[in-house]
Amino acid sequence: MSLAVVLVSPKTPGNIGSAARAMLNMGASDLRIVAPRCDHLDPQAVAMAVHAEGLLRSAQIFPTLREALADRDLSVGTSARLRADLPAPRHPALVRPLVREAAAPALVFGPEETGLINSDLEQCQVTVRIPTGDYASLNLAQAVLLVCYEFLQGQDDVPEHSRKVATREEMEAMYGHLQGTMHLIGYTDAVRARHTLRLWRAMLDRALMSSAESRLFRGFLRQVKWKVEQGEGGEGRAEGEE
Repeated sequence: MSLAVVLVSPKTPGNIGSAARAMLNMGASDLRIVAPRCDHLDPQAVAMAVHAEGLLRSAQIFPTLREALADRDLSVGTSARLRADLPAPRHPALVRPLVREAAAPALVFGPEETGLINSDLEQCQVTVRIPTGDYASLNLAQAVLLVCYEFLQGQDDVPEHSRKVATREEMEAMYGHLQGTMHLIGYTDAVRARHTLRLWRAMLDRALMSSAESRLFRGFLRQVKWKVEQGEGGEGRAEGEE
């Protein structure tokens, strides 16, 4: 398993350095930073990273979360709040088998002040919440340490069989294709589209599609588009159908 830790728009160098140290403590080494609001190699970040300076210097910087997740086959968001239209966060231990079974999972952490916003969580197949007392606000590095522990060091049986699933980029491309098809056939409109797509995302993400299955589904969508363009009397198959 190659686990990546993704920090979305972190604000302070010290938090980034501390998060890198927490990763090293738990055995994670792939740090990805999305649209940082500070220099991740600031002296404060390097000082807080301590022995994780090398991990910090090898961090990859991405302009968007979608690009940071493109090669991942599972994305796990973190949130302490319930969100409308999004599945409720789960205890990390309940998600552990899913992460252990993935080949290239990612853990996604939001900005220090707000956490992940809904559009970020939409790109995550599952969301976890760290159990706390009444005061649920955790420092970014604390959150990274605890969630990485659950998935990398927590005791559990490792699944005997793993199944290679589609990357997040393949799934995002499929969802874009699905949204276009829904508009084409009048299944949804501009007002309802986001809510409708969230429901489809939740259902299809649970299926853990393989790359071939995502292509199969897109082949079906191409056939729908071809049929609509041909009119009700058209027959045959769309070019390039899987």
